[in-house]
Parts: sequence; structure tokens; C-alpha cells
Amino acid sequence: MAVKILIKRRVPASKAKEIITLFRQMRILATAQLGYISGETLRSMDDPEEFLVISTWNSAQDWDAWLKSKERQEVQARIDRLLGGETKYEKFHYGFAA
Repeated sequence: MAVKILIKRRVPASKAKEIITLFRQMRILATAQLGYISGETLRSMDDPEEFLVISTWNSAQDWDAWLKSKERQEVQARIDRLLGGETKYEKFHYGFAA
């Protein structure tokens, strides 16, 4: 069952240029992963420091494999260091099925 992953981050304006480069690098790596369907990065119109990344994966297992991959963890560590905290993720599936 396809899943959506939501990642919210606060990015101070002073770090936006560097973090956007890392977001792009992460997206390029993700597109080559088994089970990756699509992704988008949104920036709040009300609060330009708030970013929302939404990615779609064939299954939670595909997402989990990507989450644990060495290449992702390396870029993620750079993002977390730059923003000064650990990134949190939310997984959602379609409909009402368990």
C-alpha cells in the first residue's frame, strides 16, 4: 500500500540557501530508490521559515529502507547539524484500511 511521508522543518532565513541545496541533494538520491514514487517541497506562504516535504512511496517498507540507507543518513546528518536538531517524520497511508 502506498504511503505518504511528511517532514516539517523550521529553517532560519540565514540557513535557507544551504538547506535548500541539501534538500535537492536528498531528492536526487531518493528518486533512485526502490519504491520512490514522488516528492515535493513546500514553503509556507504565512511563515517562510516553515518547510514541508511530502514524499510518496510504494510501501512503508520501501520508505524504511531509504530512511536507514547510508547515503540518506549522511545527508540527513548534515541537515540536522545545520538546523540544530533531529528531523521527525510522519507516515500516512491512504483511506481507512489498517
